[in-house]
Amino acid sequence: MRNEHVVQQAVQKTQEQKVKAGSYHKLHWWQLTLIGIGSIIGAGFFLGTSLSIERAGPSVLIIYLIAGFIAFLVFSALAEMSVHDTEEGSFRKYAQTAFGHSMGFISGWMYWVSGLLIMASEITALGLFTQYWFPAVPLWLLMIIYTALGLGINLLGVNNFSTTESLFAVVKLATLVGFIGFGALFVFDIVSPSLLIQTEAAKFTTLFPNGFMGTWSAMIFVLFSFGGIAVVGLMSSELKHKDETPKAGLVTVVTLTILYILSIFFVLYMVSWSVITEDESPFVTALSQFHIPFIGSIFTVILITAAFSTMVGALFSITKVIVSLSRVGDAPKALEIPTNRGVATRALAVNAVALSFMIVISYILPDQVYEYLTTAAGIMLITNWVVILASQIKNRRHYAEAPTKKTYFKMIGAPFTSYLGIVLIATAIAGAAFQESERIGLFISATVIGAIFVAYLFVRNKQA
Repeated sequence: MRNEHVVQQAVQKTQEQKVKAGSYHKLHWWQLTLIGIGSIIGAGFFLGTSLSIERAGPSVLIIYLIAGFIAFLVFSALAEMSVHDTEEGSFRKYAQTAFGHSMGFISGWMYWVSGLLIMASEITALGLFTQYWFPAVPLWLLMIIYTALGLGINLLGVNNFSTTESLFAVVKLATLVGFIGFGALFVFDIVSPSLLIQTEAAKFTTLFPNGFMGTWSAMIFVLFSFGGIAVVGLMSSELKHKDETPKAGLVTVVTLTILYILSIFFVLYMVSWSVITEDESPFVTALSQFHIPFIGSIFTVILITAAFSTMVGALFSITKVIVSLSRVGDAPKALEIPTNRGVATRALAVNAVALSFMIVISYILPDQVYEYLTTAAGIMLITNWVVILASQIKNRRHYAEAPTKKTYFKMIGAPFTSYLGIVLIATAIAGAAFQESERIGLFISATVIGAIFVAYLFVRNKQA
């Protein structure tokens, strides 16, 4: 009890210092939007979209529209809960309120595990991308360097983290907007290609070249492109005005959906979907039809930026989650103590150790086995969306109907839209069962969730 009291005093003292320094709630809604975009658009989109196109063909555009709609519903639910429940913890806290301590425990640790796996995959990708220029440098050394840089940025505090993520977001936005602009010039014959596959128009008319099953199996990967949307909810506690959470998140989702659909449309317009393979970025495949110097180096920079900012954002997110877990006794209480910059250094240190372990795992495991783990991470991330929607259905009955209230926000069409979102997500996850790699990832994710539940029973019995 004495140790717990000491921890509470330390937290309260640090919070008072931060309030005096004016360091709380410094973010504007547009800054949170940029953070969201910077954390969500990762190497998975620039590189991994090839797999979705390879399986679904041109129908991938329809999937991205559906995925954008699902992400819109999920964040609408998250936004409604965030403006009515001002306590920190975001989706983990809302799940606990709706379904009890066990669901808050499972939701928080499930997000933490998936975040670790995603970070490890991004760091591995960063090392591989960097070897494009420095092939002689060992992969493990490059992975250590990027890990140290990510930890350094997180140690700088919320304000510096938001500035860095905003800069990364601008780079990625500029890349996609530039590609879309180039594609528009090509459509109107202002740019002439030197090496363009002449059959892409005929192939593009076949919307479902691999049938319904091909499109269905690609749906889960498209959802992964929006997987980091929860970071906006986690960061909402840092907003200057809490009621701007819905605006920040919904602008993020709409912007991403438009950019994703337009950029992929122009990829499919430039080249036949049949020449796109998962071994190369679809953007590189499309632009390789033109005389663009240093295209390989240009996209290597973009991929490094995308992967690094996603890794930094994921590290920030799981640190916030583990702090939230520590506040309710689901992690050691000492992990929640922040510095004057608002950084929970002990929680960050735990994540650094866990991340180091995952990096070693990613380094020694065969590529195919590690792909199963990263697929499982994505499935767990999307499963948390179901928890968010289910929590909103349960919690909304307790929210006062007061549209004139400043912090009031109501999800459109709820609870029916929440049920629709759950059905669509379940459909996407079910589609993963028809492909071997995704099926194994689905089994791994179910096993991890089961292990987390067993851990909850152990913790509960120990506390009792």
